[in-house]
Amino acid sequence: MSEGIPCLWMRGGTSKGAFFLKRDLPENTVERDALLLRIMGSPDPRQIDGIGGGDPLTSKVAVLSPSTRDDADVDYLFLQIFVDQALVSDAQGCGNILAAVGPAAIERGLVAVSGETTPVRIHMLNTGEVATARISTPDGKVTYAGDAAIDGVPGTHAAVPLMFENIAGSMCGALLPTGNIVDPIDGIECTLIDNGMPCVIVRASDFGITGYESRDELDANSSLKAQLEKIRLQAGPMMKLGDVKDKSVPKMTLVSKARAGGAINTRSFIPHRCHATIGVFAAVSVATACILEGSPAHGLAVLPRDGRFSIEHPTGAAEVLISQDGNGEITGAGTLRTARKLMDGLVF
Repeated sequence: MSEGIPCLWMRGGTSKGAFFLKRDLPENTVERDALLLRIMGSPDPRQIDGIGGGDPLTSKVAVLSPSTRDDADVDYLFLQIFVDQALVSDAQGCGNILAAVGPAAIERGLVAVSGETTPVRIHMLNTGEVATARISTPDGKVTYAGDAAIDGVPGTHAAVPLMFENIAGSMCGALLPTGNIVDPIDGIECTLIDNGMPCVIVRASDFGITGYESRDELDANSSLKAQLEKIRLQAGPMMKLGDVKDKSVPKMTLVSKARAGGAINTRSFIPHRCHATIGVFAAVSVATACILEGSPAHGLAVLPRDGRFSIEHPTGAAEVLISQDGNGEITGAGTLRTARKLMDGLVF
């Protein structure tokens, strides 16, 4: 630590994180987590003695290594570094940070450039699935410049299309871990779903709010957050996640009718603070819930004809592509993100 550790500081989607090679971190998990907490500056609300930004969206880590699978190019472990608690969680993946894994893998020499566009097959260790990212690599190196825009990120950048394979039941073992489209918890109709991210999807109106409140308003609503957490703690065992008191999943997601021409509007908690946007995999799970007749989301959603779901959130919308077969079964899911290298150096 005293000599510094090689670190890439990257934006992926609407999150930022520190990217490390596995070989540069301690093998012992306890030692590794202690080191990452110190690097990020946790626990401290401002993370003043570390590189974290005092927000769950900017307190993330990606650990990369050569792939252990023949059908992937790189292994990716996502770690959520809690801001105000001495906790490091691998209980979930992160689709936003995933957007920067392909560029980082090329930058660090784990994947060779293979043309104007380089496909990178990413083994997501948190869930066991493989995602394919297509990275813009003209002139034999990564470029971050382009004309793709995503809500929540200023300007335009090179597009990073992501396609996911076999993500249904990524952590819960089934798309609907209880087998039900709707499960009542404390009198609230809930859809317990996992299509890449375990989520509890509920109507905002069932909590006496509109669902259009700002992030700050919802974070200040202590009674709402207490009610959501009570439901979340009950949903955890029902979703085969066990005791989730100290876990970042499932995500509580409030849904309401879209107001900007999208499929549905959301307010997502991660898990105790309102998300400034919505996570990639959470957006996929929400889009999937919209398809399930009888779910809280289905009753509010405007279903697109082309399978492109615009999932509205506090700062814009996330686009999700859902493909279905002739029987209506979901056959694939994807999204478009962007990424940018912010810093390459040593962290102490």
